[in-house]
Order: sequence, then C-alpha cells, then structure tokens
Amino acid sequence: MKNLFFLLLLLPLYSTSQEYVDIIKMGYSNTFDAEFKGTNSSTDVKTFEIELTFPLVINEKNAIITGVNFNTHKLQLFPNVAYTKLYSTLLKLGLATTYSEKWSSTIVFLPKIASDYKNISGDDFYYGGLVLLKLQKKENLKYRFGFYASSEAFGLFATPIIGGYYLSPNKNFEVDASLPISVDINYSFGTTALGFDYFGIGRSFNISQVNLPNVYVEQRPLEFSTYVQFNVLQKSVLLRAKVGYTSNEYDVYADGDDLDFRLSAFSFGDDRTQLNPELSGGVFLKFEAIYRIHFKKDDTEHID
Repeated sequence: MKNLFFLLLLLPLYSTSQEYVDIIKMGYSNTFDAEFKGTNSSTDVKTFEIELTFPLVINEKNAIITGVNFNTHKLQLFPNVAYTKLYSTLLKLGLATTYSEKWSSTIVFLPKIASDYKNISGDDFYYGGLVLLKLQKKENLKYRFGFYASSEAFGLFATPIIGGYYLSPNKNFEVDASLPISVDINYSFGTTALGFDYFGIGRSFNISQVNLPNVYVEQRPLEFSTYVQFNVLQKSVLLRAKVGYTSNEYDVYADGDDLDFRLSAFSFGDDRTQLNPELSGGVFLKFEAIYRIHFKKDDTEHID
C-alpha cells in the first residue's frame, strides 16, 4: 500500500491518478513573427519549460509534495529593441492526503521568483497556493474541484478549478481537464496518438531597468494546439510535436500601476496604461518530451 501511495504522489500538479505517472516534462516552443499592432515590426517568442515533482512519503495516507517548475521566455517587448529574457522558478511544497477509496485532497504552497533575473530583489518574489479535492466516481472517471490563487506584479490573481479525468474502456480515448487552466484530449493508435490541448493562466515578471523606472510584464496566454505523439520504450518516453495558435499577450506596465483583483478572466479596477504595443496572436510550434512510469491496473484499485 505504501508503494501505491508513492505512485499517486508522483503525478503532475494538476492531474489525477490514472494508470501512469509523469515524472519529468520538458517543452520548447517558438511563435513566429508575432506582430506589434499598429506597426510594421514583429518578434519571435521562444519559450522553454521543465517540470519536476519529488514526493516524500510520511505514511500510507499522507505525504509531503516537493518539486520545481522552471520556464524562460525570450522576445522583444517593444518594436526594434533587443530581446528580453524572462525567467520564472516556482517551488512546490504541499501535503497530499487520502481519506477513503473515493476522496483525496492536495494542498500546495507555490512561491516563485519571476523576473529578468538581473537584479533580484523582494519585488521578484510572489506567493501562491493550490487546493484540490478529488472524487473517484467510477473506475475510469474522476472529478476534481479546487481553487488557485497567487500574488502577481499586477495584483492578486485567483481562479476556481473544476474538471476531471476520463479513460475509455478500451484505453484509447483520454480526457484530462482542469478548467479554466488546461484541457488535454487524445486518442491512441498504439505507438502513436493524436491529441488536442489548451492552456491558459496569467503570469507576471518584474523588470529592473538601470536609470529608468521599473516595469513589469503581464503574460496572459491562451494556447490551443493539436499534436502527434510518438510512444518510445513501451510508452515510458513520449515525444510530442505540436502546432497551434497562441494569443501572445506580453503587456508592459509601470511598476505600481496595478489592478484591484482578477478572478479567472475577469478584472476589477483595471485602469492601467499599457506601455508597449499589443502583440498579435500567432502560430507556434512546440516539442515536448515526457518521462512516464506505468503500473498495473490492480495496483491502482485503492490508491485514490
């Protein structure tokens, strides 16, 4: 039982237990020629991300969750200027608890450092948290309900989370949703799979400028993509090639020019002045590599 609970804790932050766990996830993407509206200039947007999770088992019902997410963004924030690199390092520290065969919960503290990493100060630190309650309705159907909140450079951001996980009886069709943050739908043909996914959650980065007032960048991505997946080493390594469309919002504001509160996609008290031209949406290509551990169906009967 202890080993089964250990497998449960290896799941990514927004997923529920299924017949596998994703240990490492890496991705690189490039958005080509995103145009600055009202100008003749454009910029590429290159991103890299890696996600790791490390569980520390306390007993059969409780464990500490630790891990780290790191991502970078490289783009021009204004027309005809040098490229800026934005970095974010997020730490995960939380507690996973199993109450019964049907109910479990996850509570995670999510501090992060998000800026250009040139002159790191207290303004680069932000604090967030996630609470999830999970219900296993059927063997192949699970629901999740939760709430995520984070301090950001623009103010407080929060969103409810509602979703679930479904796997068809023949194990070919899979749906994993945590709305409004992410959705992944795919159909497997054995060694390959075709899928569709969506991702959207607000972020911000502090920018330090020498002899100039500090500013911050607010990113509000809405990413839609289709992908083909290649399964390697008995589906332990997944290689994905994606093509999609992203909103490409990297808005620059003066430090202290904040909004009152943002709940999901709704902003309150937003009378800010954007300093850079808006970026148009664009087509992107993305490549992902996932290291996955599988376990037997019988091993999953009582871990949720």
